[in-house]
Amino acid sequence: MWRNPKGSVIYVGKAKNLKNRLSSYFAGNKDIKTRLLISHAQSIEYITTANEYEAFLLENNLIKKYTPKYNICLKDGKSYPVLRITNEDFPKLFKTRQIVQDGSTYFGPYPDANALDTFIETLYKIYPLRHCRTLRQRETPCLYYHIKQCKAPCCNKIDRESYNSIIGEIKELLEGKDETAIEKLTARMKKEAADLNFEKAARMRDGIRALMVMQNQNVVESFDNTDRDYIAHYAEGELVSFTVLKIRSGKLLGRDNYRVVSLNEEEELTEEFISAYYQSPQEIPPYIYVPTQKGQDYLTKWLEETFKIQSNIILVTDEIENAPRHKAAMNMALENAREDIIRRKRERGDTPALEELKEVLNLDRLPVRIEGFDIAHIGGKFPVASLISFYNGNPDKKNYRYFRLKTTDGYIDDFQSMREATTRRYTRLINENKELPDLLLIDGGLGQVNAVRDVLKSLGLDIPIAGLAKRDEEIWRPDAAEPICLPKRSDALRLLQRVRDETHRFATSRNQTLRTKENTESVFLQLPHIAKKRALILTKEFTTLENLASSQESRIAQLLHIRADEATEILISAKELLKKQNLRKEEQKLSLQEAGSTWQKAKEALAQKEYISDLASLALQVAQDKPDYN
Repeated sequence: MWRNPKGSVIYVGKAKNLKNRLSSYFAGNKDIKTRLLISHAQSIEYITTANEYEAFLLENNLIKKYTPKYNICLKDGKSYPVLRITNEDFPKLFKTRQIVQDGSTYFGPYPDANALDTFIETLYKIYPLRHCRTLRQRETPCLYYHIKQCKAPCCNKIDRESYNSIIGEIKELLEGKDETAIEKLTARMKKEAADLNFEKAARMRDGIRALMVMQNQNVVESFDNTDRDYIAHYAEGELVSFTVLKIRSGKLLGRDNYRVVSLNEEEELTEEFISAYYQSPQEIPPYIYVPTQKGQDYLTKWLEETFKIQSNIILVTDEIENAPRHKAAMNMALENAREDIIRRKRERGDTPALEELKEVLNLDRLPVRIEGFDIAHIGGKFPVASLISFYNGNPDKKNYRYFRLKTTDGYIDDFQSMREATTRRYTRLINENKELPDLLLIDGGLGQVNAVRDVLKSLGLDIPIAGLAKRDEEIWRPDAAEPICLPKRSDALRLLQRVRDETHRFATSRNQTLRTKENTESVFLQLPHIAKKRALILTKEFTTLENLASSQESRIAQLLHIRADEATEILISAKELLKKQNLRKEEQKLSLQEAGSTWQKAKEALAQKEYISDLASLALQVAQDKPDYN
């Protein structure tokens, strides 16, 4: 919801990715309507829904409530269609946009009218329902009976109980109670396809897709027309955010967020909020749904005595009526509260963690900007270094970078990989005279930290460095004899873990991208005179580079319809490329063996260190017991 300086809603929209959608308004040349919208907008408020279906309905409700100036297309007041099952002895089902309170059962509303049409059509093909608008007694049944699409209740060919059992199955489908419905319909579709009834199978396929849309749980709009509030909260330390979903006349018309600071117990927060939130009887709906039972009884009594109004405070559990709908609404409120906490932390910054980090690492100033490095590779292949940046304790994604490493391509050397990445990064910052970070975090132990320390010293830089080792979450400083070990609930450790995990995620995702590109891109494209079409021909004929390298020039020339000299050039390049691949495999094998040997030496050195430490402890104990022993 876009609001102008007066706080009025001037535009309502929806998006799967809010960031991308909003960015599109400010990129490129826009039409006059979009430029006017941006010029008149001052603030943006958003509500998170569980799926696109709910977003459709919520957008429709909010547009009708606020009639925004820049929502032209949806101002006709047309509502979304619903599926109606009539209140008769032999019910009929059909699509409608009008709700008649005559005891009929309604399902929906459904934003996709075409999907609803397809679903109803599928139901009539699967179930023998009556097609006639008005049920009249007849002597002979109609055509639908003879093609087995109706049981002819008009001719007493089916009794009321049997017919309504069919209607009951349909209701279960729409309510989502029959979890095997999709599987049953899919099995029937496959059977029809196996019997070569492709048109019928296609109809079944469309019906399954429609049914999946129909079974979406919708908390935005319902037919009970009751007023109710859903109250949920999310807490992070002393920060607490409450979200209130306001359902009026069965429709979600708004969401209120309230930010508080409280040190109260988790289970007592809801009662504390309710006592402060409701100030007049006009604000209190007949039903208030809460996630915790604490204070439920005496809050109901307090509302009645204070405001002289009867309101039911209901705990959302599996036992209450329409439990799935109420649980979905409560989850929606909880998700909005959680996102508000994330926004609050981003706005505030992670100051407590930064202050603790400054003290623990004995830094000269607060580490406002932290840069983290990690290395990702598979057996030395496609080595990538990631650089991520945190500002005020939060990710600063516009300053993320990655480095395609060159000096360690084909073999494993994390120390050299870290040297190359940091050299390239900080040489560039020096040349461009840009701001340097307050702290450098390395994903690794003492070896990686000292390697980066040497790089910074050679560049004449004095940036504090720390390494976080995954094994025991130990913090290593350059040339340290022992690591720094923080409690697991430490704010400083939590921040370092966030930085480390983000560097790992960013490096791994880039490495996976490069591996996927290699696996999906033909090796034959690296040869001269070969493009996609010729690479496809070579793949079909030779499959592997080894087969191509062992073939003859004449065969290649005849296959690709090229000159003999071009075929010779392709064959020579294939042999050279195969030789490089084999050489790289041998290097990787040796590198892995060396890494294993280094690891064994490190284990032996560690064991020796622990042995010496034990001897020193024993000597100290003897010296304390018998001071004469020198």
